[in-house]
Amino acid sequence: MVLGKKQKVGRTIKQIQVGEKLSLTERIEDKDILLYLGLTNDANPLYIQHDYAAQTTFKKPIVPAIMINGMMTAAISKYLPGPGSHILKQTVAFPKRIYHYSTVEFLFEVVNKNMDEKTITIDVQATDENEESVVQAQFIVCPPQELSIAETHEFENF
Repeated sequence: MVLGKKQKVGRTIKQIQVGEKLSLTERIEDKDILLYLGLTNDANPLYIQHDYAAQTTFKKPIVPAIMINGMMTAAISKYLPGPGSHILKQTVAFPKRIYHYSTVEFLFEVVNKNMDEKTITIDVQATDENEESVVQAQFIVCPPQELSIAETHEFENF
């Protein structure tokens, strides 16, 4: 974060339309998994130990589901609706495991806009390089709020 700079926020609920889509592609490398494991102190051998994973029904190390969840929540925070948004609820299913070195294509779509509750619903479908479904998710998100201060003045604390 850069101090003294005006912080940009994402789009408000009024600026978002049902049917909007965002597509992102992520290639999952060992370095990404090692960073995740180091950050969370997660020592599950299924995620990194090839010898162990080879003896399981998975046959090779898999990507932690919560790491994939983090990729989706980061996309919501960065792009749709963007900075200042807050996830209120999420439902996530992983119909197929994701392996190291996979390329995952995420498709985010705004499927509902509730003006009374000031929320949007975003469906996420993700496929691997074989075009097989690996993630099905839904997020209820509170987009950034309209703040006149944010539009006309710099944040004093940032």
